Amino acid sequence: MDLKTICEKACLIAKEAGVFIKNERLHFQSNSVEVKSFNQLVSYVDKSAEEMLVSGLLAIFPEAGFITEEATIATQTKEWMWVIDPLDGTTNFIHDLPVYSVSIGLIQNNKVMMGIVYEVNKDEMFYAWHKGGAFLNGNAISVKNNPDLGKSLLATGFPYYDYQQMDAYLDTLKYFMKNTQGMRRMGSAAIDLAYTACGRFDAFFEYGLSPWDVAGGICLIEEAGGIIADFEGGNNALFGKSIMGSSSALFPAFSEVIKINFAK
Repeated sequence: MDLKTICEKACLIAKEAGVFIKNERLHFQSNSVEVKSFNQLVSYVDKSAEEMLVSGLLAIFPEAGFITEEATIATQTKEWMWVIDPLDGTTNFIHDLPVYSVSIGLIQNNKVMMGIVYEVNKDEMFYAWHKGGAFLNGNAISVKNNPDLGKSLLATGFPYYDYQQMDAYLDTLKYFMKNTQGMRRMGSAAIDLAYTACGRFDAFFEYGLSPWDVAGGICLIEEAGGIIADFEGGNNALFGKSIMGSSSALFPAFSEVIKINFAK
């Protein structure tokens, strides 16, 4: 399996979808927005971009199945699976806040082997493959090697539909607000993970996410030298609906705060 070649081809497909998304934003009308469920929005842009991604990825790796956010192709469980979010940050897109991305992951038996996050408006292509390193627009990237929580900048995503763990989340947020250099909320988990992989953020955490939100970013952080885990410290970040990631230097202090609060 030549993951590097597949990754390079998949980046071109991600870029094509990203250009489509950016062009559609120029004349996008809010009356084309649909509500899938509470605070879960979608438009023809998400669906069309996903169809482009599925078609392109199917051509370069026909043996792989798909897990997609908008279900434009039926999920078929196979050894290799593409995990796609055609527009991560749909709410930002709808409100013309220029922070959204295309996210692609490739998993083998539920292990993430490749990740791509294309930040549409900044034209930044983050990509990585298993044992191949992580890159941004052709340059190698790595997580920030900072062991001091007090000197860190963290990213998170606010709960927007699942509020069952809100108290634990707010306790965690309160601690980090008081004991770090700041918190940021971009509105795209894929971008948060990519920015952590290249050292713009020291760490990221969020709960209530789906596999397509995090698959691409998981590979980026791991290949950039970081650690990914679920809120219990386990290895189910892809499907477990909670994720935290940082450098190995910061992870003990960072993860302990989350584990303690969410274990209450």
